[in-house]
Amino acid sequence: MSRIGRKPIEVPANVKVAVNGRVVSAEGPKGKLEWELRPEISVEHDVAAKMLIVSRDSDQRLSRALHGLTRAVLQNIIVGVTQGYERRLELHGVGYIAAILGQTLQLRVGLANELQVPIPAGLKVACPDQQHIVVQGIDKQLVGQFAAEVRSLRKPEPYKGKGIRYMGEQVRRKQGKAMVK
Repeated sequence: MSRIGRKPIEVPANVKVAVNGRVVSAEGPKGKLEWELRPEISVEHDVAAKMLIVSRDSDQRLSRALHGLTRAVLQNIIVGVTQGYERRLELHGVGYIAAILGQTLQLRVGLANELQVPIPAGLKVACPDQQHIVVQGIDKQLVGQFAAEVRSLRKPEPYKGKGIRYMGEQVRRKQGKAMVK
């Protein structure tokens, strides 16, 4: 039995959870999210104990894998509608700046052109200063995906450490060319 999958999910008092057939929806103070279940997995909502219980129908490999995955996704939905998620990025490099213009993130990161990244619906992106980007939202996958796409535009390079990195990320530095005698 999956260790993660068999743990019940606690539902806070300010969250409304509904299980309609294969669709589980949660609505909280931050917003509303839905998840469609696979046929191998079932979810029961215990209203009295304020818990969600995830179970599987067989012991096949796919069912075992989906058991833990479904429980983790539902837990992330509950946390998302109550607290939300946030990823912070920082720009390192001379002349590297970020700015928000409408629904577009503008980046100058040492390339010939300024990069324009459209901000997806459901995310709040802010630039407290020119070297930092804050991505917030209720969907953990969407927040992480957008932050990873922005980072991939100019990954931190190992020689000078220039690029876009997650806040607190340590970049392994290389020595570079050695002097020849």
